[in-house]
This record gives sequence, C-alpha cells and structure tokens, in this order.
Amino acid sequence: MAAMQRIMASICKDFEAQLVEFNGEADHVHLLVNYPPKVALSTLVNSLKGVSSRLMRKEYGDFHPWLKRRGVLWSPSYFAASCGGAPIEILRQYIQQQQAIDA
Repeated sequence: MAAMQRIMASICKDFEAQLVEFNGEADHVHLLVNYPPKVALSTLVNSLKGVSSRLMRKEYGDFHPWLKRRGVLWSPSYFAASCGGAPIEILRQYIQQQQAIDA
C-alpha cells in the first residue's frame, strides 16, 4: 500500500495537486485530493489510474502474484465527489477508517 500511495502522491504533484489522504480496500482505493481548478478531474483520474498501473506492474509485476494474475489493475469507472466546505479532519477520518488494502 505504501508504494501505491507514493505513486499516487507523485502523480498528484505532477498536476500541482496534493494527495491529502489515501487508503482503500481490496477492490478500490479512497483518495482525498486537493487539485487546482485548471485541472480536469477526468484527466487527473486517467493519469492516476494509468500511470499507477504501469508503474506498479513495472516495479512489482514479477514479484507480486496478484499483479501477475490480474488482467487489469483498475476498472474503467470511478466515483468522485466534491467535498468543499466539509471539515478536512472529518474527511481524513472517513478515509482512514476504511479497511486497508491487502498487500
């Protein structure tokens, strides 16, 4: 999970965005991202998914049986919600309380 978080944070940085919180479950991840209004959400998500998939396979594909077995790392869909006005600590707590990704 640390590798995925590192990769996601790096991708966000490329978009002048900040990965505020990261967690997930076996079949999905939760990201809290602060991104500038000039960035199209769909472009950011496409990069998060595409680049992370490529880098995870490159770095761990030969060693991690789950990555070898899986045809694709991400589904083509995603869910995004605006959380402007919500206290950041409440959002962080929600993401932190999600079940950790099985490594």
